[in-house]
This record gives sequence, C-alpha cells and structure tokens, in this order.
Amino acid sequence: MTTTTPAVASIGKVAKKNVWLSRSLILPALTFGIVMTQIPFLVTIYFSLLNWNLLKPGEIGFAWFKNYISVFTTGDLVPSIIATVGITASAVILSLLFGLLFAILLDRNFRGQALARTLVITPFLIMPAAASLIWKYSMFDTSIGIINWVTTSLGLPSIAWSTDLPLATVIIVLTWQFTPFFMLILLAGLQSQSREVIEAASVDGAGALRTFQWMTLPHLRQYIEISVLLGSIMLLQVFDPVAIMTKGTGGTKTLAYLLYERAFIGLDVGQAAAYGVVTVVLTLIVATIALKTLFKVFMAGGNR
Repeated sequence: MTTTTPAVASIGKVAKKNVWLSRSLILPALTFGIVMTQIPFLVTIYFSLLNWNLLKPGEIGFAWFKNYISVFTTGDLVPSIIATVGITASAVILSLLFGLLFAILLDRNFRGQALARTLVITPFLIMPAAASLIWKYSMFDTSIGIINWVTTSLGLPSIAWSTDLPLATVIIVLTWQFTPFFMLILLAGLQSQSREVIEAASVDGAGALRTFQWMTLPHLRQYIEISVLLGSIMLLQVFDPVAIMTKGTGGTKTLAYLLYERAFIGLDVGQAAAYGVVTVVLTLIVATIALKTLFKVFMAGGNR
C-alpha cells in the first residue's frame, strides 16, 4: 500500500491552485464572450420559431419550424450560397495573385520602398462601406467615373458597371481591398527565405524563373495556405459592396445580404432569424474546417 508524502501532497495542492488560478483569469473573458455571442444567438433561435412580421405587429405567434421550411423551400438559399462561394473564391484567387506580385516587387530594395509599402497597404485600412462608395461614384459611375472617362477617351463605349457587370464590380472592389492583406502575409514569407540559399542557386546557374518555381514557391506554401484560409473566412462575410453597389442583383445576393433583405426590407423578423441561424451554422462548419486545416499548417510548419 502506497502512502502520499507531505511533499507530494503539497505539490498537488499547488498544482490544483495554479489550475484554478489560470481558469479564474480567463473567466471574465469567457463570461463576456458567452453574454455577447451565445445569449443573442439563443434569442435569435427563439425569434426564428415565431411568426413575426413588423407589418403585422398584432399577429405574433409561434410558427415553430415553418420559417426553416420556408428557408429551404423558397429557392433563395442555394443561389445565395452559390453567389457567396463564387464571389469569395474569385476574390481570394485574384487577391492571392496580385498580392504575390506586389510582394515580389516590394521585396526588393529601392528608393521609396517604405512609402510604396504604405501606399499598397492603404486599401485594406479603409472601411468597407467607404471603399464601396469610393468605387461606386469615383470609379464606376457612368458620368463622372474615372474608368468610363478613360474608356470613352480611348473611343470605347461607357459601361454601367453596377447594372451591366454587377458580379465583376463586387469582385473588383473586394480584390482591391484584400490584395494588401495577402501581400503582407506573402511578403513576410519572402523575407523569411534564406538569402544564402538564393545566392547559392544563382551561383549554380539557376535562373530567376527556376529559382522562383523550385525554391521560392515551395517555401511560400504555408504562407499561401494561411492567407487563403484567413482571407476566405473574412470574405465570407461580405456585405458592404453588395448593399451599396448592386443591391443583390446580377447574382450578387450573398447570404449576408439575403439576411439583411429579409430583416430590413421584407420586415419579417421570424424568417430573417431563421436565415440567420442557418447562415451561422453554415459559417461555423466552414470556419471549423478552415481552422482545423490552418492548425495542421502550423503544426506541419513547426515539425519542419
């Protein structure tokens, strides 16, 4: 029969005390997170079970799962998912390509390098609503827009971007805004690459294209994966360009705008809440898969 010595018992008490101390330190943040996220979500679930239209305030009652049936039978959910995925994928791919290009250019030493980096980063610092307004009136406007002024100066017809090419309009704005985000991550990856290895490859006769293909790109793999995953999570929430520039027309009605449309245009609180719950569940699934993949990327990087 084993007996516990006083020293071991003392160590056990100290360990338990440290565990409870660490838990108490995160308790305020955990409580705040629960109050600010979980309670409103439970209220939203409750609202989704109601038959509540603001145009008929006297007819509020339980509809149970009627709103969820409407979500999956009205035919608006699938097109919104397709629009969200299409806009997100297009913006991520274009932002990645342009971000890689700018990262390669800004990785070189030249006069005014700090100023150039600051100017390239600026679009990501602008509020999404302000960026959408700038592009809508200063760039895409048929009368005073810079793009149409250039096209008409070249003898080309003007384009009503928001009505003729609404999907391209949203993708262009998002690409312009998120390219700096991708560029920063990829630039960090380029600067972490060993200069001695690059110089050795140059001495051995490897050209710039081969060096980039066989050495730089494999080195940037983790940074590309991280930027794509984080960028996709942020772009799934796109709302401002759609609401300000296209109003959901032309295949640009994303899940976020569909929820806004049901709540503030249709004034159907119950159906909007049901769309909100479904959107949250779908977002959680995508975010969980993305974060697991991201964690694997970090673990793979740590084992190298």
